[in-house]
Amino acid sequence: MKLHQVPPAELQDCLRDAGLWLRTGPFSLRIRSRIPTVAEGLADLYGQFEVRHPHETFADFHVDVNAPSLLRRWLRPQVDFSFDGQLPFMPLPYDQAYPMLEWGLNWCVSMHAHQFLIVHAAVVEKNGGAAILPAPPGSGKSTLTAALVLSGWRLLSDELALIDRKSGLIYPLPRPVSLKNQSIPLIRSFSAEAFINRASHDTAKGTVAHMRPPRESVRRQHEPARPAWVIFPRWAAGAATSLAPRSAAQTFMFLAQNAFNYSHLGADGFRTGTRLIDQVACYDFAYSRLDEAVQAFDRLAETPRQPEAAEHAPGH
Repeated sequence: MKLHQVPPAELQDCLRDAGLWLRTGPFSLRIRSRIPTVAEGLADLYGQFEVRHPHETFADFHVDVNAPSLLRRWLRPQVDFSFDGQLPFMPLPYDQAYPMLEWGLNWCVSMHAHQFLIVHAAVVEKNGGAAILPAPPGSGKSTLTAALVLSGWRLLSDELALIDRKSGLIYPLPRPVSLKNQSIPLIRSFSAEAFINRASHDTAKGTVAHMRPPRESVRRQHEPARPAWVIFPRWAAGAATSLAPRSAAQTFMFLAQNAFNYSHLGADGFRTGTRLIDQVACYDFAYSRLDEAVQAFDRLAETPRQPEAAEHAPGH
């Protein structure tokens, strides 16, 4: 059953009681919440995802998003995110409940899914090749990701590149794309197909909203992809669209520093990272216009890349 087939009243009852079982990529979730905006956000953004009765099957992550107490619902209302009964974060304002769920789910995966090397990066795929897009905040990564998946690229993830330690393939986690501040109206104007939920204001990241993942990306969420490129995007006002080669060693060091569990995995993290660098071409990408950025990525996807010789990778 898909989430969009669940009537709104039934969804709210499920979230309040036993919880909603939801499958996203390689993970299953059981979500409980009494907060109406959480039910609304899930209905708006996860309609194409598989759901089941929570008593029927195992869940990888059991999470709750609720007010800390009855009193807090009325006096300076706040919301907590809990994982297996533990509270990993400080409370947030009540009206930030839905983004807190998304941020909390990112934390669950990044802290516990050690079957993968997990890099803080977006991933999109076209013609069988996946582009990993790591970048610091403010670089335009999520805006570019949204534009690409609205233009025919498959969304694997907006935040977490899941690199399988055995095969080297990237496993999809096509959850909603997080957009901030001016990116929200920009993506709305870029494509009439973009569905963006209600915004939450005055968060630590400013104004935040989430874009629904494309139906085809959700349908293919169990199909891994082979990495082909690591591309560091950087938006700058008035910048010409340009793609410049980047050092493989420099790229490896950045990915290692921005992997959530590189140190935890030890030597296996190093082996997974070096194998990745052996397979990909590395670039810096500057842009200011989304239409030109999409065209540049499309041209790249039209020319299959051969892996470089192993001696160009760190450790060889």
